[in-house]
Amino acid sequence: IIRGTVTSNKMQKTIVVEVRRKVRHPLYEKYVSKRTKLYVHDEQNEGRIGDIVEVMSTRPLSAQKRWRLLRIVQRAQQA
Repeated sequence: IIRGTVTSNKMQKTIVVEVRRKVRHPLYEKYVSKRTKLYVHDEQNEGRIGDIVEVMSTRPLSAQKRWRLLRIVQRAQQA
């Protein structure tokens, strides 16, 4: 189970989730921030941009989708 932020919901039944993490550089021993973009299956189209969500890995659902939405942890603040 991974937690990330929704960055796009333009596709049907698919959201893009960005996962950020800190990794230690092997030579300079400085912490560098990295990000990963996951394509997540969202059956009810309930994810909105800015939401914090939990996703879990699953079987390949399409050419790029290997994750599915578990739950929305926190909704985005709407203006």
